[in-house]
Amino acid sequence: MIATLTMNPSMDRTIELAAPLQRGGVQRALSLTSQAAGKGVNVARALATGGLATLAVLPGDPHDPVVLGLADSGLSHMALPIGQPLRSNLTLAEADGTTTKVNAPGPLLDAGHQRALVEAVLAAADGADWLVMAGSLPPGVDPGFYAGLVAEVRATLGARAPRIAVDTSGAPLAALFAAGPAGVPDLVKPNAEELAELTGEGTEAELEADPARAGRAALRLVEAGARAVLATLGSKGAVLATAAGSWHATHAPVTARSTVGAGDSALAGYLLADAAGAEPADCLRQAVAHGSAAVALPGSTIPAPEHTNPRAVTVAALPTPLPTEGKP
Repeated sequence: MIATLTMNPSMDRTIELAAPLQRGGVQRALSLTSQAAGKGVNVARALATGGLATLAVLPGDPHDPVVLGLADSGLSHMALPIGQPLRSNLTLAEADGTTTKVNAPGPLLDAGHQRALVEAVLAAADGADWLVMAGSLPPGVDPGFYAGLVAEVRATLGARAPRIAVDTSGAPLAALFAAGPAGVPDLVKPNAEELAELTGEGTEAELEADPARAGRAALRLVEAGARAVLATLGSKGAVLATAAGSWHATHAPVTARSTVGAGDSALAGYLLADAAGAEPADCLRQAVAHGSAAVALPGSTIPAPEHTNPRAVTVAALPTPLPTEGKP
């Protein structure tokens, strides 16, 4: 079983446009879709579609549209009441695949709400194979929350603790490595922008253009304690770094419809392959297959395994860099 935590879930509304977005203008939409979402929820949905048992932990009142949406979809979840509405995000998807997102900040979670979520995670993670913490932190939550929770899960559950994956950005991502080894997860999934910001290794554009450089940056996080780093590089595929080496994977070109959920799908693809006993390079292969499938689907649609084409993915080992020193 894989448990996920979404601290800042949302109702994601996606508007598909027939023409390029015109700032200040009036345009007609081709379609409007709504889906209960958030990064951890998206990962759980992709895993469940792939046949794995999951449990999505999140804040939310019983009659909140997000929680009702999860119930309607049949996704196994544990929602903790907070007495406030969850946020609603808006995505504008243009015909050429350009995606514009407007994300609301989310509800204010006080110390009691946060502790209740921690206790729910400890219960869900006990004996699980993986715990995935994904997404931004809402107002009122310290940037070190994920790092502290990684350490608490391990200390409390001991041998029953699952492997832990974290997909976040900014200060919460940096805090994972600033808190010492206890707060470093087993798997980290940054994108190129987040990897560059965290390691100081080039820019987003430079890492996407140079997979070997992205691989070197990812290996710095392995040296800092992560067992694996899955770094997505947009249309340039993804790199995976572990203590055993690093790899770069690309997918044959697809027609992009929306990038919403692509990173979440990539993480789910990796976990699905890992659950099947795949080697690291093949986990990367399925990650890129899932991420590319998400890009080719409309709105915030999360791909099922039958939407993916791992045979369209090329995986190559990256050169082993010289040892580096310092922290990310």
